[in-house]
Amino acid sequence: MTTLFKDKKDLFTIKEAVIWARKYLNKKVTFSNISYLVQYGKIRKIETNGFIYINKSELQKYYDSYYGKREIDWKNKLGDDLNWHLSFDYLREKDTTKHVHRLHPYKGKFIPQLVNYFLDGHTDEFKMKAYFKKGDIILDPFCGSGTTLVQANELAMHAIGIEISEFNTLISNAKITKYDIIKLNKKIVEITKVLRNYSLNSSAIAFEKELLEELFKFNSKYFPSPKFKLRVRNGEIKEREYSKQKEFEFQQIYNNLKKIYKIEFKSSQNGNFYDMWYINPIKDEIKLVFNEIKKERDSNIKKILAIILSRTMRSCRATTHSDLATLKEPVITTYYCTKHKKICKPLFTIARWWDTYCKDTLRRLSTFNSLRTNTYQVCLNCDSKTIDIFSELEKKNAAFAEQAKSDKINGIFTSPPYVGLIDYHEQHAYSYDLFGFKRRDKLEIGSLSKGQGGEARNLYIKEISDVLVNCKRFLIDDFNIFIVANDKYNLYPGIAENVGMQVINKYKRPVLNRTEKNRNAYSETIFHLKQR
Repeated sequence: MTTLFKDKKDLFTIKEAVIWARKYLNKKVTFSNISYLVQYGKIRKIETNGFIYINKSELQKYYDSYYGKREIDWKNKLGDDLNWHLSFDYLREKDTTKHVHRLHPYKGKFIPQLVNYFLDGHTDEFKMKAYFKKGDIILDPFCGSGTTLVQANELAMHAIGIEISEFNTLISNAKITKYDIIKLNKKIVEITKVLRNYSLNSSAIAFEKELLEELFKFNSKYFPSPKFKLRVRNGEIKEREYSKQKEFEFQQIYNNLKKIYKIEFKSSQNGNFYDMWYINPIKDEIKLVFNEIKKERDSNIKKILAIILSRTMRSCRATTHSDLATLKEPVITTYYCTKHKKICKPLFTIARWWDTYCKDTLRRLSTFNSLRTNTYQVCLNCDSKTIDIFSELEKKNAAFAEQAKSDKINGIFTSPPYVGLIDYHEQHAYSYDLFGFKRRDKLEIGSLSKGQGGEARNLYIKEISDVLVNCKRFLIDDFNIFIVANDKYNLYPGIAENVGMQVINKYKRPVLNRTEKNRNAYSETIFHLKQR
């Protein structure tokens, strides 16, 4: 140790590093934060006399290159008008995906803290007045996965969502439904028992068990963590060449095991999404669980179990860990994983993910139950351009429909689809195939399949305008509308003009803490619209 570091002050234990980092950054830093940096090879782990140390200068260099400069870098790229107050930079991922907000993955949603900022009663140097109060009715005509509905409930406000996608509607309503947790847990235990009994006779499970043992030995030898990650980071190993060689070597072991167990894993290239992206052992277990769910008579419990199964299905597609969000091509053999820096395998059973998501769902529902208020929220599976909100609401809750007709809706908080960015039906194609939901892709606004050209933009302007014109007739006279958009084509000022409104304020915020692979500098604008 003395040959590397002349002064012991250059070294920290992890506990000492936490204390130093909190003072240096003036923000909360945890033991796991520092451990993460070591585990993923961001900084070196120095072992001596049975103790683990890290180097102070390496830790400081890491923080200086990321935290200290990020705000300046982003403003250089995106403009000085960025409102860093709305960056929510201090939040951890578990804060932005709290309780029911992560019942199911969903691309294209905003974080709950952004909804709270504009709906709650606080004021600050940017938000000069409160626009809504407890008991108000909030509308989200592009409900997505229901973030606005959930946060309205927390804030003791009523909320109505509108969503063209039947599956998205299921997610939204599942989040705001209050469940009998004991009854739900009992049903989960029953289904899990059936799944485990089925697995006892599965050759795929026995094959996987031995495969895992071989993977552990191989990865420990050729991809030791975090040593391998650090060597790649420092340029000591040419990752692409080395990984290709080792990937090939392990595939020989994999193929030999398949011969021993006399099994073959295939996915269909000619069927629907479900047939293409799931190997047979996975499909068999999915069908088994789905059939058990269909036996449940309580419709609410049946729906939340469908959400758990869908979430499980997403994690069990035949793809690499790094391609879950993009899906390049089916993977049915072992492969070098760029995310985990080792040889990984496809899944041959849903059991672990089913169990994980069942426990996670129960915990999230219980947490939200302790926060929920006695208010009403619902997502209506309709077209926002043409819906008669009060008539559709009457089918769900006649008493609340009467209240809404009398009081009217106080305002809108929403994030419409961005032009040509996401096909919202396609991102959950596996669930549409299994559950038999009706797809209405053609009614999506701004879908990826329509592109971003001039014709697509003109159609987008028309359809968003149609939504606002239709929804406006259900609002109070002095309404407030907040629209979150990455308006890179500057469409919303014209849309506001089209519908007899005006943009009275704009809040441009950096989008941080993104979970997807592409983390390039990115901003979105919150447009505040009122009647002209």
